[in-house]
Amino acid sequence: MDTTLHDPLVGQSLDGRYRVDARIAVGGMATVYRALDTRLDRELALKVMHPALAADATFVERFIREAKSVARLSHPNVVGVFDQGTDGPYVYLAMEYVAGCTLRDVLRERGALQPRAALDILEPVLAALGAAHRAGFVHRDMKPENVLIGDDGWVKVADFGLVRAVGTATNTTGSVLGTVSYLAPEQIEHGTADTRADVYACGVVLYEMLTGAKPHAGDTPAQVLYQHLNADVPAPSAAAPGLAPELDDLVASATARDPELRPHDAVTLLAQARETRAVLGDEQLDQVPPRARAERPGAGPEDVTSVLARPVAAEREPVQHTSRLPLPPPGPRPDAGPGPAAAPVPADRLPRPARRRGPLAVLVAALLVLGLGGGVWYINSGQFTRVPAVLGQSQEQAEKRLTDAGLDVRGTEHEYSGAYRRGTVMATDPEPGERIRGNGSVTLTISRGPRTVKVPDLKGTPLAEARRELTGAGLAPGMITRAFSQDVERGAVISTDPGPGTERSPESAVALVVSKGAPVDVPDVTGARVGDATRTLEGAGLAVRVAAERVHSPKDAGTVVLQSPAGGQVAKGDTITLTVSKGPRTAVVPDVTGKKADEAERALRAAGFEVRTQKTFPFLGDTVAGQSVAGGERAPEGSTITIKIKGL
Repeated sequence: MDTTLHDPLVGQSLDGRYRVDARIAVGGMATVYRALDTRLDRELALKVMHPALAADATFVERFIREAKSVARLSHPNVVGVFDQGTDGPYVYLAMEYVAGCTLRDVLRERGALQPRAALDILEPVLAALGAAHRAGFVHRDMKPENVLIGDDGWVKVADFGLVRAVGTATNTTGSVLGTVSYLAPEQIEHGTADTRADVYACGVVLYEMLTGAKPHAGDTPAQVLYQHLNADVPAPSAAAPGLAPELDDLVASATARDPELRPHDAVTLLAQARETRAVLGDEQLDQVPPRARAERPGAGPEDVTSVLARPVAAEREPVQHTSRLPLPPPGPRPDAGPGPAAAPVPADRLPRPARRRGPLAVLVAALLVLGLGGGVWYINSGQFTRVPAVLGQSQEQAEKRLTDAGLDVRGTEHEYSGAYRRGTVMATDPEPGERIRGNGSVTLTISRGPRTVKVPDLKGTPLAEARRELTGAGLAPGMITRAFSQDVERGAVISTDPGPGTERSPESAVALVVSKGAPVDVPDVTGARVGDATRTLEGAGLAVRVAAERVHSPKDAGTVVLQSPAGGQVAKGDTITLTVSKGPRTAVVPDVTGKKADEAERALRAAGFEVRTQKTFPFLGDTVAGQSVAGGERAPEGSTITIKIKGL
């Protein structure tokens, strides 16, 4: 049913100029309509603030700021703003109309995209954000809903409603704006948002394009927020096996939890994306993605642009405007201290060592499982602080985070663990989230990894994936040798040393034998015409490359004078390079008629020819009476010239 029939603005005109024809979309702050500018007779989009919000000066100011910010950008990948105005209770923006769909529509319909398509979308998005960053703005709400794909294939970034100048985006006074699934850790924890927050969101969007799913999921927004703070975005290849490791690296770079480790802005990330594309082959770029997990119908709580409470300098009370995240009532607090800054993730999403959990942590986890702990809140804790969540982080990262929180590291212990990677924090004392005095100390327990590691069965696994599996299992990829194989695809593992199932200590090296493909005997095609040689080689399952430069040789022009490799065995599909003859070099034959035989022979040899002497009556004289190639004509270098000697 067409819901635009029930919209009072459809069919009306704003400012006597913009005729509202149809409703396109409804958001948390505004509704977007397709309209006609009757003065200029052009189709455009009208973004009209909800009348209930128009009385709020903060929202109106943000709305108008969007118009001014985008008008300054004037970039082909940014949805342009033509006009801004007010008509009675309606505050509106007149914007460029993009006929097409959003990236969210594409992901919902198709799931994961091929890497080439994902980069084709990412690059213009980064170009648009790069222009904003270099102009001094931060978008702060990058997500697939704000990426428009026109029917002509043009990609544009929309909805700069949360934009802030870079200089003023480093701190807010009580709220964090954005969409939960795409918020950078510093936005959640500190309310800071500079250009690197947009870079993080773009990394999450790239992950979603490559896998068809968001990197962090949860039943409540609080669970998603917790994972952004405490878990790295996983490698896309873990959800979509076969993706090139360079794509994993690109996502990891953009989504580093420490903003200092991310590219500085979208321009820098764009350069990385283009470098990644340059090193990928067509097969890697056009890899067909696995069938993506279906999105839940409609927008979940993590998909809504929200205002989330964050601590402020005084009471740290939550500021709530249009938040879709319910905040729990303050209520009486027990003496043991306030609730956690962010709710913990369920145990099935983040493995923990078997340690006794405090009653407060158990209570919060239970509330989350029951669906009662969806809010995020902060309460001033006076002289006490809470131990930051550092499980799964490297020792260096954990020590830095503890130091930044004003805590000391008392010492470290080391234990074996099958749940935490070697060198990462597996436990803290006190535990994460527990109250501790502001100058207190924390002991870190560092994982040694598992006591023993079984070598995985990697036969038939592509080399890049095999390396990742070994690393993930706590082993190290060792020496790589290559061998022919009739039954293992080229580039995949034939065998390992030690073999699968063998137990080794962590970080032990595992040698890999990688398939060169099925062996093929190389036919000898030297002397054959290049066309015949090509057909012979291709018939044997080999590829052919003809060298661009032809060479002089005694062989006829157009025939193969050299092939590389010349013989032996190669893998099926390998390339044989052919060098083609352009015939022998030629030289001018000296005229030696009338010369003495010895003199004639010397002249011909000096010109590069062989000489054959034919004497009729040698005892009667030695003067040259004729030659097989007349003087002044050209003949192949090294060919034989016959001279005839006759007597007087």
